[in-house]
Amino acid sequence: MNTLAPKAADAAAPSSSTSFASLALSPVTLDNLQQLGYLEMTPIQAAALPAALLGKDIIAQAKTGSGKTATFALPLLTNLNPRRFAVQALVLCPTRELADQVAVEIRRLARAEENIKVVTLCGGVPLRGQRITLEHGAHIAVGTPGRVMDHLERGYLNLEALNTLVLDEADRMLDMGFFNDIETVVKQCPKRRQTLLFSATYPEGIERLATQFMRDPLQITVESQHAESLIEQRFYEVTRQNRLDTVARLLNHFRPVSTLAFCNTKQQCNDLVALLQEQAFVALVLHGDLEQRERDQVLAQFANRSCSVLVATDVASRGLDITQLEAVINVDITPDAEIHIHRIGRTGRAGESGLALNLVSMNEMGAVGRIEQYQQCESVWHKVDELHPTGEGALRPPMVTLQIQGGRKEKIRPGDVLGALTADAGYSREQIGKINVTEFTTFVAVQREIAHEAMQKLNAGKVKGKSVRVRLV
Repeated sequence: MNTLAPKAADAAAPSSSTSFASLALSPVTLDNLQQLGYLEMTPIQAAALPAALLGKDIIAQAKTGSGKTATFALPLLTNLNPRRFAVQALVLCPTRELADQVAVEIRRLARAEENIKVVTLCGGVPLRGQRITLEHGAHIAVGTPGRVMDHLERGYLNLEALNTLVLDEADRMLDMGFFNDIETVVKQCPKRRQTLLFSATYPEGIERLATQFMRDPLQITVESQHAESLIEQRFYEVTRQNRLDTVARLLNHFRPVSTLAFCNTKQQCNDLVALLQEQAFVALVLHGDLEQRERDQVLAQFANRSCSVLVATDVASRGLDITQLEAVINVDITPDAEIHIHRIGRTGRAGESGLALNLVSMNEMGAVGRIEQYQQCESVWHKVDELHPTGEGALRPPMVTLQIQGGRKEKIRPGDVLGALTADAGYSREQIGKINVTEFTTFVAVQREIAHEAMQKLNAGKVKGKSVRVRLV
């Protein structure tokens, strides 16, 4: 998850107050930020980081993709004592996917420090592995309220050393009914601590949380970073009969590499994926009926660009943050204008342009009116008849995913897999895509034209000195 505004790594650091160099950060942290290519702060970072680094409690209202992860990660890392192997920072997130992304970003920002241990505490995986990690001493815990509460009740998680508490996407946690769970967790945190709360909106429950658990918080609001000019939004009038066929027409016309398609029901998701797969699109579904293992596999394939279309419900997609997302299709328009903005804000990020395509039937026009009022601009309508195939052949993703049996349990790291494919198998770095190591399995994206050969070479060779079993996903 790239939550900071990337700049050229070899550019001279700007001297303005929006430069990370203007903050009270250690030289090694500033050097790490520069190596990561992050030089200038986003608006939420510039507004919140100086006060957060001074230990102030903060309520920050900012949209997804605005750079909020670094806004809380840098202060909590500054507060850490690496030599004390106890949980000193806790980040609560609404979903496992968001928690995983936050943990990855914290590790990236913490790599300048020696041996900072981050543990993810979420449902869907056994408690035992998380308990063992906690017993060995973790500095930072990132998790969902229910699983964190479970560890506290069993005595696996001790928060006596905690100095920083973060509530990320607090409005989403409240929407999902987590207020009581959050309350239970926060009551077990030391009273002398820093609390950082981040929320895209400001519902009543946020004020209740702030009144109960925060000390004179500084409130910060910044405008959404989803610049209207970067997201081209189009509306198409459809009927119930031609709605799903129109999705295929949109894909063949615009030919985006990665598309996130939103449906309002699980059945609609399943129907659309079946239709797209019949037409040779590489499409996958994400909804609440999937087991965690299936969710992990689907998300890995979509994130590494070996799946062209991910069809999802709003609940399943919460916390999902995919970079380089060319298009969002609202297959069903949502009656909630704020959710609509959240959906289309997944594209057009980090300076990239994006496409938001909305399918609307006559009985959904009222929802479009609410969206127009919320956005304070009129909708731009196009005709379905304008959509014609613009390329030859089926729309195919550029990458294919290989699944390696073995993950963190076998101490496999991304560098081990990359080495096996480049140094041993002879492929170039450019032919290899994202490498995602989970507890028991590893996903690696490779260019489509080398997929079968790469699988055979890995099966015949070794990763980390051991033979492995590899298959095409």
